[in-house]
Amino acid sequence: MKSFLKLFHVLVVNLPYEDIINTKYSKMIKTNLFPHYSIRNMKLYALVLALIVLPFTAFSQKEIAPGNKDINTKYIKPEKSLYTVYYVKGTEWKNMGALTYDIVAANNQLTLNNTFTPKDNGKPTTRISTADAQTLKAISYTDETKNAKLNLNFGETITGNFYSKKTKKDKKLKLNPKVEYFDFNWTDHLIGTLPLDVGYKARFPQFYYNDESNVLVEYYTIKEVKSYVYNSPRTGKHETWIVSVLEESTGAFYNYIIDKKDRRLWQREMSMANGMWEITVNEELDYQPIKNKFNKEDAARQISSGNSVIIGTAYARSDSGKRLGGLVNTAKKQYAPRGTEITLFPSSAYYEEWLEVNKKIRKQKKMPEVPLNSDFGYSIKKAKVYDDEGHFEFADLMPGTYVVMVSFDFSNSYNYSYVSGYTNYYNYFGYQGSTTNYGTARQSYTDKANIEKRVTIDKDGEKKEVNLKEI
Repeated sequence: MKSFLKLFHVLVVNLPYEDIINTKYSKMIKTNLFPHYSIRNMKLYALVLALIVLPFTAFSQKEIAPGNKDINTKYIKPEKSLYTVYYVKGTEWKNMGALTYDIVAANNQLTLNNTFTPKDNGKPTTRISTADAQTLKAISYTDETKNAKLNLNFGETITGNFYSKKTKKDKKLKLNPKVEYFDFNWTDHLIGTLPLDVGYKARFPQFYYNDESNVLVEYYTIKEVKSYVYNSPRTGKHETWIVSVLEESTGAFYNYIIDKKDRRLWQREMSMANGMWEITVNEELDYQPIKNKFNKEDAARQISSGNSVIIGTAYARSDSGKRLGGLVNTAKKQYAPRGTEITLFPSSAYYEEWLEVNKKIRKQKKMPEVPLNSDFGYSIKKAKVYDDEGHFEFADLMPGTYVVMVSFDFSNSYNYSYVSGYTNYYNYFGYQGSTTNYGTARQSYTDKANIEKRVTIDKDGEKKEVNLKEI
């Protein structure tokens, strides 16, 4: 027994950092981030740990296989979702890259396009897995990594091929798992289809092909389900389940934070070696509190397909800028310098709502402001001040209301007076009084003007003149 415990200590406790716990999702990240990783040195460790863990897990759990009545695939929605992948140790969060899930439903099948893009702009790794839309029974799978290509067709016998880019050899595959299984790519979504509740427990098999291992199917156990309030930085608090899952072959743990209402996966946590965790966070691609839609085609047409013109002058007023002692700058106008960029875009219901929503967010101070639609740039037109008197012009505009804005630095100055001394008066009888002596000076400084104005063109061919002056 002592020798067994000693062996266990060597294999489990003293694992080097490179031997990250061998899980399906760590395999996913290793393939992307550590393409030369080998699991041979993990086999004995996995076997020893399985001997300890399995007696307490395997024989008391409900087993879930494709088509099980616990699976409700209505919770798997055809949509695209984006996650940021972090490596976390203590309080240090390191951004490793982005994980995208894109699900398409067609012909009673669900196809998952799973793409990991490294933070360092490395080559993305894509996996495509197709499963039955009702049962989640695996149908096909394909991927290509830096070192290999894999294609699989699932059935009673799994057929396909594995091509090694290192050896240039193409291996024909004919695999015969002994049990039913789920393709590992669907696990994040499978868990959300189950009837989660406090006390729910289950066990399910996953298929994962690794050319260096003869193990095709491994088991995972849902150890605990409990309530949790997840706080999104965008949409606030959500009632969720924390689902804790054990990978039986390695002892690795996962925590899934799943929405109680729509089964959205908010966050996934995976244990790794040496106190490290991989934490994957939902970026809420569907978050858009702006109800009005932005139409990039209409906006682009409005700034390019008309016959109207806006001409104008940009300057800071004589009483803008820095004040000191009640005295203000003395220059009448501070024109926008030659080359200053003027921005114009059509006002719209979308833009006005965007302003109001962000105004409320700033007031509440509870969440980040909503960014403009990623296509908003199609509505923007630029011009430059072309002389030393702040003049600019826009052409080819259609009727409508436009927002015109500019920001520029300018030099300014002001006069001020100061006490330079006192003159005291004396006569035969002594001190008779004094007067204050004043001096004058001039001070220069640099200031910034930020100007925005709405201009309305009523009919095509109209020419509008506008002064962009700071108020």
